[in-house]
Amino acid sequence: MTAPADYAAALRDEALAALDRAGVPGALESWRVEYLGRSGKLTAALRSVAQLPPEERRAAGAAANEAKALLERRLAERRAEIEAALAQNAGAGALDVTLPGRPVPEGRHHPSTIVMREIQAIFRDMGFQIAEGPEVEWDKYNFEMLNIPQDHPARDMFDTFWLDANRAPDGGFTTLLRTHTSPMQARIMEAQEPPIRVIIPGKCYRYEATDATHESQFHQIEGLAVDKGVTFANLKSVLYDFARRMFGPDTRVRFRCDYFPFVEPGVDMAIEWRGDWLEILGAGMVHPNVLRAAGYDPAVYSGFAFGMGPERIAMLKYGVNDIRLFLANDHRFLSQFR
Repeated sequence: MTAPADYAAALRDEALAALDRAGVPGALESWRVEYLGRSGKLTAALRSVAQLPPEERRAAGAAANEAKALLERRLAERRAEIEAALAQNAGAGALDVTLPGRPVPEGRHHPSTIVMREIQAIFRDMGFQIAEGPEVEWDKYNFEMLNIPQDHPARDMFDTFWLDANRAPDGGFTTLLRTHTSPMQARIMEAQEPPIRVIIPGKCYRYEATDATHESQFHQIEGLAVDKGVTFANLKSVLYDFARRMFGPDTRVRFRCDYFPFVEPGVDMAIEWRGDWLEILGAGMVHPNVLRAAGYDPAVYSGFAFGMGPERIAMLKYGVNDIRLFLANDHRFLSQFR
């Protein structure tokens, strides 16, 4: 068993080592409380002297008092050392409060975000709601409910990232990174009754070689409207209004027939931009098979859908000639946008 005098000496050495490690006034105060405070370790040792046998009290008391005096003296010295060091550092790097503050760099929105927000604001003003959906999608929603069954040649239009998870019993793929935001057409119609007027922004993925006009990851904004009596004239009216609000009131618009398996008839829409006709989106009337797959009667309900790429629209608006710049994380490029 450790003698009381030896315990006081060990406590003294422990406290001195801890004091040497304290480098700021706050640490000194914590040290003082731990060892010399009312409930400190050395104070407790002094109080316990009265409980010792008479023959041990003298040596234990002397050792404890000697340790306390040493620690108090060393605390004062250490405090003076730290205060001197702080004063010297303050003099070397004194703060001149009359100098102007350093400018704080401002964050900026990504050009894709800027364009997506502008598109969403235009359609929100027309009464469209905004919805979001999963980026990891089922084949059922990405293809089958959009009139693209397993053996449909239109699947060749989409270079797909298939996932190993949730394989079918025969080993076939069932999940993927969505190739477009169109699966939300099926999800929304499956979940609610008409009328529907919604746009769906989000990321899409396609397994394809990248070049100045193609990326493997991009954004898309899908639009869907379903109700009784919806016509192709309604589709044209909405898209005319969008184009003129997005690109200017004098923008000329052209529709041409095109094929998309989930609409019939299908069209692409182009705008006249600096003397050329440039396609900006695909659209059409929702295919009757898509309406049936969602549980709607195509004899009662009709609708239109459209899809556009915000990056392609940003390329037109800002004169960007390479879509890969949007994901390159080059601050020289990104700092040009607000």
